[in-house]
Amino acid sequence: MYDIFTRTHFSSGHHLRNYPGNCERPHGHNWKVEVTVRATELDELGMGIDFKNLKKAVNVIMEELDHQNLNELPAFQKKNPSSENIAAYIFDRLRETLTSERYRPYSVTVCETENCCVTYREG
Repeated sequence: MYDIFTRTHFSSGHHLRNYPGNCERPHGHNWKVEVTVRATELDELGMGIDFKNLKKAVNVIMEELDHQNLNELPAFQKKNPSSENIAAYIFDRLRETLTSERYRPYSVTVCETENCCVTYREG
């Protein structure tokens, strides 16, 4: 098994509906994101997945989230844009484009601050 990952970031605002504290008010973060793809074997070039393809798929999602009010996006109109839900959203989106016989998304880590992060993975 090979775990291949890339790190990136996006900036956006959000608020947590019905949260009993300051996070119920609109505020922003410079979110840090780490995406890991697990490959079961290498291709003919000796790669699990080309970093270029991994970064391209991740950047499409980062561009959609960057400089947005996350609460206004369709994915977060009924559920809070918490770090947990953001990580699951990114994972689900990547599953659509980064799944093959050799590799698939393994985990997504989202950090809203340097010391507060969550990792989502299936199963």
